[in-house]
Amino acid sequence: MQQKSIIITGAAGFIGSCLTGFLNKEGHENLILVDDFSRKDKLKNLVGKKYLAQIDRKNFFSWLEKNGDSIAIILHMGARTDTTEFSWDIFKELNLDFSQKVWEFCTHREIPLIYASSGATYGNGESGYSDDELPEKLHPLNPYGKSKNEFDKWALKQNEVPVFWAGLKFFNVYGPNEYHKSRMASVVFHIFQQVNSTGKAKLFRSHRPDFADGMQLRDFIYVKDIISVIYFLMKNKPRSGIYNLGTGKAQSFLELAKCAFKAMGKPENIEFIDIPEDIRDKYQYFTEADMKKLRQAGYQNPFQTLEQGVTDYVSNYLIPNKYY
Repeated sequence: MQQKSIIITGAAGFIGSCLTGFLNKEGHENLILVDDFSRKDKLKNLVGKKYLAQIDRKNFFSWLEKNGDSIAIILHMGARTDTTEFSWDIFKELNLDFSQKVWEFCTHREIPLIYASSGATYGNGESGYSDDELPEKLHPLNPYGKSKNEFDKWALKQNEVPVFWAGLKFFNVYGPNEYHKSRMASVVFHIFQQVNSTGKAKLFRSHRPDFADGMQLRDFIYVKDIISVIYFLMKNKPRSGIYNLGTGKAQSFLELAKCAFKAMGKPENIEFIDIPEDIRDKYQYFTEADMKKLRQAGYQNPFQTLEQGVTDYVSNYLIPNKYY
């Protein structure tokens, strides 16, 4: 009997390509990769990876109708993720409408679904950072966060659901294969580039009196931990629902920068700059994932510390200019 395939959307992107590489290492080559493959800057993420086929995003649903019986699971990582993009129509099309069609297909064909949500759904954190909080109570700060929250809201209201589903609220993810992300790449990536070219790193100045410069706090999570959790959910399929995916420990951008300088073997040299005005009123000063639900679901692996993750990323990927 032919082995059923694993579909990864957003497969040429940051998390999707790392997931593809990880699954290859675990012996899975029965992969169907879905993305906008016209983006040539992302294609290097897939060099050397093994898979059955590439399907352009525009042709995905027609392909599904013909091949639905051959699918084991859909890992829906594809999305518009630019937090500086303010056209709601783009987010509605790619993050809401597209995801609803994927959900409905999985429901009707009894296919498990794991999809990417975001910690951006929590906004300023007025309602905390618990994945048990109803999405109706959350106030995202930008259209990207709103689109992810709207889909979470929609998913939780559905009476007809996939045989197993999990929405993962990714917090601040960093790691290899984000070379193409430009302004949206992680702070680790930007610090590495800045230090290499100028000898110093730039961090955002605080525009709130309750936070010192560089002491804005985020829940930074290494992409390898993200992939480990996805694989656990694929294998074990615990209770369906929305799960936070951070480390559960907020740390400052200053700590992150210090880890990067140490990994590069460079003396610390940090300059503070103003947060750009176009994102200043939508800037999160604190995020920290409540991780109880995932732990209770059985995931017990420790998350890499900030120093461990940054050291691995800088030493094994950024310095040698390698991909995962």
